[in-house]
Amino acid sequence: MIKNLLFDLGGVIMDIHRENCINAFRELGLPDAESYFGDFSQKEPFGSLESGHLTVKEFHNIMHSLIPVPVTDAQIDDAFTKFLIGIPVERLQQLRQLRKRYNLFLLSNTNPIMWKGFIANEFGKEGLSVRDYFDGVTTSFNAKSLKPAPEIFEYAARTMEIAPDETLFLDDSEANCEAARALGWHAAHVSGQHGFMEAINGYLNK
Repeated sequence: MIKNLLFDLGGVIMDIHRENCINAFRELGLPDAESYFGDFSQKEPFGSLESGHLTVKEFHNIMHSLIPVPVTDAQIDDAFTKFLIGIPVERLQQLRQLRKRYNLFLLSNTNPIMWKGFIANEFGKEGLSVRDYFDGVTTSFNAKSLKPAPEIFEYAARTMEIAPDETLFLDDSEANCEAARALGWHAAHVSGQHGFMEAINGYLNK
């Protein structure tokens, strides 16, 4: 029986657009900006910031060394945050409705810059905060691990005290879904054509 819903953030709850971020860093002068950003994972130093192995200050210092013209920390943060578009209020409302029937949790590859800034603001659209939508939250930078590594799923289960066999994991990456299934979680892929409600209903009604 599914008691818990475990959500990815980007591409599931939060709309994202990789090209916006690439273009923003290109405008700042970052050489080969497109080479740093994948659809589901980021290269260094972005990956180490998301895995918690770089502090924000260390990340900024590296970015200053990579960008050959003077830029501010705020400009770097703004360019990085361009990866995110936002959360439609309808999805926040759907989360609140789902929480009446299930325990809701979040498992996201993210970083402190986005998490404490743009993401927090988006979850505040209804006058609430991220903790008002979820019973527990695991971020990659706190877990010191990135999906699809087994360690982050194990960290999530342990720290949020949820059983994989009672939990449906929802992610826009099929590789992440496969990794979760290998560890005993239920998993449903959220495609670009269908939202998380369709994925949940499709899985539960199959």
